Amino acid sequence: MGTETATETFTLEEILAAAKDGHRLILWNDDTNTFDHVIHCMMHHLQYSEGEASRIAFKVHTEGKCAVLEGSYTEMEIYRKILKSEGLSVSVE
Repeated sequence: MGTETATETFTLEEILAAAKDGHRLILWNDDTNTFDHVIHCMMHHLQYSEGEASRIAFKVHTEGKCAVLEGSYTEMEIYRKILKSEGLSVSVE
């Protein structure tokens, strides 16, 4: 008696699409950064408008964290390092 297994095949586009999504850059609240600094970093490094950056800063302050970007792990890790170099508390989920 033999065992049969099903083989799934994926296109390169399907593999790349699956690898690209699903990772988020999280900005955490801390006691060291000012609203102005967080807003500046969101505008300068992530190209948010001043209004969007202000809403992010307020959400981080009131809720403790905010997802600020989504994409591939590699991309999120690059932005994590950039924002960390600015003194912000960030992680990738």
